[in-house]
Amino acid sequence: MTRRELLRSAVRNEETPRPAWVPFVGCHGANLIGRTATEYLHSADLIVEGLTKARELYDPDGLPVAFDLQMEAEILGCGLMWSDDGPPSVATHPLAEGKTLADLPEFSADKGRFPLAMQATRTMRERVGDDMALYGLICGPYTLALHLMGSNIFLAMFDDVPGIQELVMYCAEVGKRAADAYIEAGVDVVAVVDPMVSQISPEHFEQFVTPAATELFDHIRQRGALSSLFCCGDATRNLKVMANTPCDNMSVDENIDLAGLKEIAQAADKSFGGNLQLTVVLLLGTPEQAKLHAVDRIDIGGSKGFVLAPGCDLPFYTPADNIAAAGLMATDEYQRDIARNMVAAESADSFDDILVPDYESLREVYIDLITLDSATCAPCQYMRMAAEKAAAEFGDKVVLREHKITTRQGLGMLTKLGVRNLPTICLDGEAKFISIIPDQKTLVAAIAAKAEAKS
Repeated sequence: MTRRELLRSAVRNEETPRPAWVPFVGCHGANLIGRTATEYLHSADLIVEGLTKARELYDPDGLPVAFDLQMEAEILGCGLMWSDDGPPSVATHPLAEGKTLADLPEFSADKGRFPLAMQATRTMRERVGDDMALYGLICGPYTLALHLMGSNIFLAMFDDVPGIQELVMYCAEVGKRAADAYIEAGVDVVAVVDPMVSQISPEHFEQFVTPAATELFDHIRQRGALSSLFCCGDATRNLKVMANTPCDNMSVDENIDLAGLKEIAQAADKSFGGNLQLTVVLLLGTPEQAKLHAVDRIDIGGSKGFVLAPGCDLPFYTPADNIAAAGLMATDEYQRDIARNMVAAESADSFDDILVPDYESLREVYIDLITLDSATCAPCQYMRMAAEKAAAEFGDKVVLREHKITTRQGLGMLTKLGVRNLPTICLDGEAKFISIIPDQKTLVAAIAAKAEAKS
């Protein structure tokens, strides 16, 4: 069985001789070859170079060609903010600026940066042959809808149900064309990456996402490709409705209980993937910790329909040794046995030097955002935007701080404030909005209540 065959078998929810292994190398590929993310995402040659280096270092069964959920939005008129160490973020939202769907540019995979991704896909397909599978990652319909409309979508889901249903279905049609381009270029799996569904209720998922996702996944299957529904963030409440869509695979973030996901996915005859911890283990840990964590995931995942993978896009600066150590656990049974008998190499960090303010003694209301990184994580970005908009109503009565868990300081604040899910808004040290973006009225009222208590 080739690596490509093993990955395809796993995604089809079949028994495999070992776990499939897919490190989600996005802009991390740029770091591997000493280039910036901006340079990388504008060059097919650099993408191929980064993927080739990742293949050499990590010995994977599959790799994504690109992890950039903004390519479709850019073609449709969204302005982007670029970063040297991560994918771009969406800075402007055409439907929030008075435009309608009819005003948007027509989507085509011949526009924007899609031709670069297709060129890289074709080159990699020719280069790896049957020795490795390729993933084509496209922006999920709900996340694309939010890119186009901005945070106004949350209120409109109550006030304009038909309009939002039309918008999300429009985004699914864009997804079909993006999927077609990847399939024609040679990918094995089309991953529909929809992180913003972690921010809505199961009822709203069924109302707005299920019809669009069904259309999209049925289309991918008709084109002869496999599919994955990939959600970064804490989508625990939506796992069952996600499993009711006709995707082949469900891939999730570290916030999700893997055993619980396995039960839900297998009951729906779907494979499942995840959910190596991006920051605590892969970014900030050691190779020994990466091995132990990967073995734990493998032991839970089992031998049927499991794909070992990071919970989301690998951070730019993730040490290559940590990723390679995790992957070794998937590919080498002997090394797995050794790791199972290892004693944990390091004790947990107590973060004694990370100080939490005495909130009650302070005049201002402190808004602490605990995020992965609002510059690169869509739910984190939109939660920060909501917090900034609400904070602006209170002037100097509010202090807004973001704590990114890609840093030790951020991890310390996460630990000291008792936060367990991302992203989270804390008000004066209390985790108030946990992995859900509040509407402005609710957030402003919560801040006002804290301010009044201090007056």
